This record gives sequence, C-alpha cells and structure tokens, in this order.
Amino acid sequence: MGYFHTRGLRGSTFEELINLTNEAYLRHRLAAIQKISTPITPVEFDKGKGVITLAYFGKESTVDYIGNVQGVPICFDAKETSLKSLPIQNIHEHQLRFMEAYAEGGAAAFILVHFTFCDEYYLVDFETIKSYCDGAGQGGRKSIPYSAMKKQYEIFREGEFLVHYLKALGCYLEELGI
Repeated sequence: MGYFHTRGLRGSTFEELINLTNEAYLRHRLAAIQKISTPITPVEFDKGKGVITLAYFGKESTVDYIGNVQGVPICFDAKETSLKSLPIQNIHEHQLRFMEAYAEGGAAAFILVHFTFCDEYYLVDFETIKSYCDGAGQGGRKSIPYSAMKKQYEIFREGEFLVHYLKALGCYLEELGI
C-alpha cells in the first residue's frame, strides 16, 4: 500500500474546473460524468487544523472520471504538468490497464492534461498514451511531449463550460468511428 504525506492537492484546481464543467454538462443534458474518489485511510490527523497529514491509499483506484456522453461510455484521468511534457510516471500502470480494458469494450478512454507553462488544455487519446507508455517500457522516451498534442484536441473555455472537452472528444470519437 502506498503512503503519502499531503503537500496540498496538486491538480485540484484543474479537477474542480472539470467538476464544474461536468455539472454544467449534466444540467444541459449533454453528458453524465462521475468523479471517482481515491480511497484513503488516514494515519495521522492534525486536530488543531482539522486536516489529514498522513494517509495511505486503501487500494489502487481506476481513473478520475467515468460516465457517458450521449450514450457513449467514456473514462478519463486528469493530469497537470508544469513541464513541456507529460511524464509517463504520472500515468499509473493500473490506470493504463483500466483505460485499455475500457477502450477494448468499445468506449473512449483518454487523459485531459493541463500544461501550466502555457496554460493550455488538451485531450490525449488512448492510442497516443499507449504508444508512449509502450515506448517508455522499451527504453524510449519517458514522457509525452507537448509537441505531440493534436490541435484538434485542444480544449477551450466556452461560457459556463470551463474546460469544454466535449468538442475535442467529438473529434476523437469521430476518429474512432463511434
């Protein structure tokens, strides 16, 4: 079981933007997406501040989000990086296996990534993720470079849709033939 010391909620602002977007998608009947919580067991607790300071992960989780978009099942994870690449080490083996099983079942699996150095958001399709992960496992590049991001998968804010990934997802689904 993995232990962690809290260092703030890295990526929590990005996930909150996605959560607010998903709420708007649900209100507009565009998609029903659920945030999946990572199960933890607290070990140390700062009673004065009311916060958990040490905990361990109870079990491997899946991905951050699961749902459907107008009848199409999807699963995705949210990642944030200040680098000009997304480190492969940020994509856990159990997440990759889950996305692969989901994709093999006819669903769309992907990652939403926020590159903080340029404040841009992209959808990274499962095929790209798998290709780079396989390459890293064979001694290749250990990250997915910013230059590999597909312009048609860039994500923009649009009104109340703070991270409006459905347009990029539409392009991806079209490429998949779904």
